[in-house]
Amino acid sequence: MTSTQTSSPLPFLKGHGTENDFVIVPDADNAVDLPAAAVARLCDRRAGIGGDGLLHVVRSAAHPEARGMADEAEWFMDYRNADGSVAEMCGNGVRVFARYLQHAGHVTAGEVAVATRGGVKRVHLDKDGSVTVSMGRALLPEDGVTVTVDGRSWPARNVNMGNPHAVAFVESLDHAGSLFTEPPYSPAEVYPHGVNIEFVADRGPRHVAMRVHERGAAETRSCGTGACAVAVAAARRDGADPALTGTPVTYTVDVLGGTLIITEHPDGEIEMTGPAVIVAEGTIDPSWLADGEIETVND
Repeated sequence: MTSTQTSSPLPFLKGHGTENDFVIVPDADNAVDLPAAAVARLCDRRAGIGGDGLLHVVRSAAHPEARGMADEAEWFMDYRNADGSVAEMCGNGVRVFARYLQHAGHVTAGEVAVATRGGVKRVHLDKDGSVTVSMGRALLPEDGVTVTVDGRSWPARNVNMGNPHAVAFVESLDHAGSLFTEPPYSPAEVYPHGVNIEFVADRGPRHVAMRVHERGAAETRSCGTGACAVAVAAARRDGADPALTGTPVTYTVDVLGGTLIITEHPDGEIEMTGPAVIVAEGTIDPSWLADGEIETVND
């Protein structure tokens, strides 16, 4: 394939789920190449549109990483972190992605399947405006880490939701510090590709609050996969394993940008329910595109 600069405006939308915000780039035929520098520029809150990440909306059949899922899901969420790095999954992003598909007329309220690098996710668009995502099952590797902030250290549970998480329970969310930079953790080799780190404080029975440093994005207002990882870690800490009890367990997880409801079922399937909002749409100035940071791709 060859790449050529485009003089055409690039359509975009802006959306958020519990204030975890995203630049949305519709590109059904996978005709737009988005190198890391371009994504970082689009997500820049001063020089670009601004966002915690970017949702590249592509038909599964048109993307080499998603063609194998095309029979199950027409649309692929090619998710990028704010620094331009590729990520496996984003729970809030899936909800916003599904809301975009509805906004664009590709789907209606009800069930929709979305392909991601973490597998196909089943999404339900509720008539009341909330979105429920089947997030799959959590993996609980035995090797955890110790997280340290300002001289305090806590053990962090290793939870994988299609992407890696380290969940630390603290007395106060203030103990997480600024979260401008990634908190140190050891041993580092447990997460060779980096990790999302959640700090969790109790608010009541099956009710917790969290702050998160997202890999590639610093602190964000919310993290959907992180909320799921937190609920699973809290359930295990509290002795509530649905696989053993045969009863679903639900946790309310407060994030800085709102509240998510997480339910783990006896078969291990985890559902996340929360809002998803499209707030704006437009086009990016062609003169900005002409710098060559973003290119169309011709076969």
